[in-house]
Amino acid sequence: MPISLQKGQKVSLTKENPGLQKVVVGLGWDVNQFDTGGDFDLDAAAFLLTDSGKVSAQSDFVFFGNLADPSGSVQHLGDNLTGVGDGDDEQIKVNLASVPAGISKIAFTVTIYEAEQRQQNFGQVNNAFIRIYDESSGEELVRYDLGEDFSIETAIVFGELYRNGNEWKFNAIGSGYQGGLAALCANYGIEVE
Repeated sequence: MPISLQKGQKVSLTKENPGLQKVVVGLGWDVNQFDTGGDFDLDAAAFLLTDSGKVSAQSDFVFFGNLADPSGSVQHLGDNLTGVGDGDDEQIKVNLASVPAGISKIAFTVTIYEAEQRQQNFGQVNNAFIRIYDESSGEELVRYDLGEDFSIETAIVFGELYRNGNEWKFNAIGSGYQGGLAALCANYGIEVE
């Protein structure tokens, strides 16, 4: 039975699951019935962060345009352009054992592609969630349903995997940003063209 988290709650993944190495972070959402004149294209991403809270290199930003970090420990499994259907819409695999030592945190985010041009925001998105499951057994370990109403935000930090001594923990963040992917990139030290 997965642990269901509320915003701000933290839980250890490895304490209860010794030997856990490979996890899959699944992100999902449904779009409301509002017609904005275009499809909703939500994009999941992972930022590999140092103790400074920033990336050490542009390549530590894993998304549809950069499917893996240089170590190969974090891999994006591909872009879903519509979010149609049940279950995870996008997935990011993490090999906890091979995350480089200088990385203390991995932030998982979702943004709306071309949100301003398409006049879209997270107020038009329902049933958004992040879940983490054991890649080898398929067992769901943690789930966080974003119940908040984000009426104007175009980017959300869903949660973070972080090191705490020898353990890996998960923190349910649920913070929204205006300004889409550019705002998130600026926050995490990525230069945007």
